[in-house]
Amino acid sequence: MSDELKNLSAKVHDGVTTFDFEGKDIPCIILDERKYDQMISKVAGKSLAINTDLNILQDGLGHVFVEIILTFSQGEIVEKLLIDASKDLFFFESLAKTSLLAISSPKSQYGKDNVFMIQLPKPEKAENALEIIMHGLKQNRNNGAVTGI
Repeated sequence: MSDELKNLSAKVHDGVTTFDFEGKDIPCIILDERKYDQMISKVAGKSLAINTDLNILQDGLGHVFVEIILTFSQGEIVEKLLIDASKDLFFFESLAKTSLLAISSPKSQYGKDNVFMIQLPKPEKAENALEIIMHGLKQNRNNGAVTGI
């Protein structure tokens, strides 16, 4: 394993899951309690937009990581999370199907209370990202080409 791959693996956010909401699997990012409370206190009761960027990093050998950047229009919040797509592909499949993203804390009951929901304005971007992720995961592991990482 290359040093860069080790560095990326060490930065992966493990707090991702899905939960059932009205028969749909909703992708959910779990933040630590303090970070979640700080975020909510800065945006509670405010009208806001959240820019959601998915930066896909791949090495052409079947390793795919996705950096999710959430930029809030209020509260000066920019949250960056790195997810290992090979371990959490279900997360991106759900994102592409629902165009919804939930943020929660570990103490919340996912789908029931204390969940912050984000509607992605352009569903096709999540669908396109999933296609790129799937293609990257299928790359020949013996290829040796490096693209993106």
